[in-house]
Amino acid sequence: MNSTIQRVTERIQQRSKPSRGAYLARIRDAANGGPSRTSMSCSNLAHAMAAGSNIEKKALAGHTVPNIGIVSAYNEMLSAHQPFETYPAVIKDAAAKQGAIAQFAGGVPAMCDGVTQGQDGMDLSLFSRDVIALSTAVALSHNMFDAAILLGICDKIVPGLLIGALSFGHLPVTFAPAGPMVSGLSNKEKAQVREDYAAGRVGRDELLAAESAAYHAPGTCTFYGTANSNQMLMEFMGLQLPGGSFVNPGTELREQLTREAVNSVLSITNLGDDYIAVGEIVDEKAIVNAIVGLLATGGSTNHTIHLVAIAKAAGIVIDWEDFSELSGAVPLLARVYPNGMADVNHFHAAGGLGFVIRQLLDAGLLHDDVSTILGPGLRNFCREPFLEDGRLEWRDAPEQSLDADIVRPASDPFDAEGGLRLVSGNVGRAIVKVSAVAAEHCAIKAPARVFTSQAAFTEAFNDGELETDFVAVLPGQGPRANGMPELHKLTPYLGVLQNRGFKVALLTDGRMSGASGKVLAAIQVTPESLAGGILGKIRDGDIVTIDASAGTMTVDADDIESRSASGPDIANQQIGVGRELFAMFRENSAGAEQGAGIFTMVNE
Repeated sequence: MNSTIQRVTERIQQRSKPSRGAYLARIRDAANGGPSRTSMSCSNLAHAMAAGSNIEKKALAGHTVPNIGIVSAYNEMLSAHQPFETYPAVIKDAAAKQGAIAQFAGGVPAMCDGVTQGQDGMDLSLFSRDVIALSTAVALSHNMFDAAILLGICDKIVPGLLIGALSFGHLPVTFAPAGPMVSGLSNKEKAQVREDYAAGRVGRDELLAAESAAYHAPGTCTFYGTANSNQMLMEFMGLQLPGGSFVNPGTELREQLTREAVNSVLSITNLGDDYIAVGEIVDEKAIVNAIVGLLATGGSTNHTIHLVAIAKAAGIVIDWEDFSELSGAVPLLARVYPNGMADVNHFHAAGGLGFVIRQLLDAGLLHDDVSTILGPGLRNFCREPFLEDGRLEWRDAPEQSLDADIVRPASDPFDAEGGLRLVSGNVGRAIVKVSAVAAEHCAIKAPARVFTSQAAFTEAFNDGELETDFVAVLPGQGPRANGMPELHKLTPYLGVLQNRGFKVALLTDGRMSGASGKVLAAIQVTPESLAGGILGKIRDGDIVTIDASAGTMTVDADDIESRSASGPDIANQQIGVGRELFAMFRENSAGAEQGAGIFTMVNE
């Protein structure tokens, strides 16, 4: 085992002892009673099975037939989630073939950041994760279930589902994804059209045509953003069948994988000899494996928030120093857009997650001694599924990369480090993702230009005011201010300026997520400006230094500490499109490094 991986793991274990111990005691006590419905009154049970068939009623009335709870984030607006419409029927049929029952336990909301980018609704995005966690808990609260299958893919949805499921940590749980849409317009062409639009070289009609050609069918968006990073994490944590993350919707292999997910979760219920609960699977080693997977594949910066919250829900305490230290030891093995031009379909074809897991295990960079839905050992996940005469079979994942421009062995990585760094200084602490940033752009010292919003920035760009070196400072974008929206709208404009030869960067307490690209961005600044952070005291002309290599982030102004914060007026960002309903979330949110959610006191 690599010494850095081992050291960070042991530090997390030591730090988490009290909270992890309390969590395990709680879920083990819940498991001791066997199937929850055995303690229900006849009236309770009658209500729970009233709508079932006679066969289902007879099975549920007994004590030995397992019942799977289905929790789904299906809706028709998310291309990634539209295929879930048919999943409950498939799951029920697969369960019945195994002599089991499956009930649709409940639905959770699922919003699309791709639809809300730059819109007011984006201010609900991050907190939707906690709503999903709450909804998952409600769905499982009827205590009718021996296991759960969770149907979700996209940004806040998988973290929310898992956080909610961990509150029922005594249950076996697996995820069943829908897979990515088939490839459309290439990422290189899409990115170019976006920059051309920002520069005024093409119009809205051309931009919409390009976007529609890129996002064109059922399935996950094909770039390696938070949604597809979620799928990677579930495999690295042993919560999703190996090799199944990037199998396209509507295929026979996709359906067979869903049926096999049912079989796998039924094999580990408390009714049998191989019982393993989700709260036992998600331990300190699994969390470290998840971080390693994130770093090795160049995944979404959103997971520096979500993994903190997921770990917390299992009684585990991690911070950004853990991410940064691990990043220094984990090589970058994949180049998938926005860290390269390939999409996830190309990545899957070139070797995929099975290849990457094998490489990391062989290099001593992952813990193999973990529990998974397939039993002990992460080596189980160095495999990929295929069909033979209509039957689901498994084979070893490729030992060699099939395209060295997309995925490489640990002995010949794209970079010796994962490219996720912690920067700190008198501004606070922030995350920088440099895996797609050229070496010459990894540091900057330039005057600040402070903007109250993305709209104010684009207006200044369109007015020709930004033809110079500068650091764009956007305060008032943290969770307590407006829900911490992603600021993707800035990316093409900053890219245009960088292409013109100007030195530019972004400094903000907002997010950039999986679309973090070629421009240096210090994001998720904590403490945020609304919590008294120095970020809210920066003025136009102050000299800002961000150095990803040195790990520093400072503002040079003698009176910075004594200044009063003069951040943007955020009152108009807290009402409309439902934002007023989330006042409690904003008021009680932890900082970004603590998971940016309302569950900060769980297990403490």
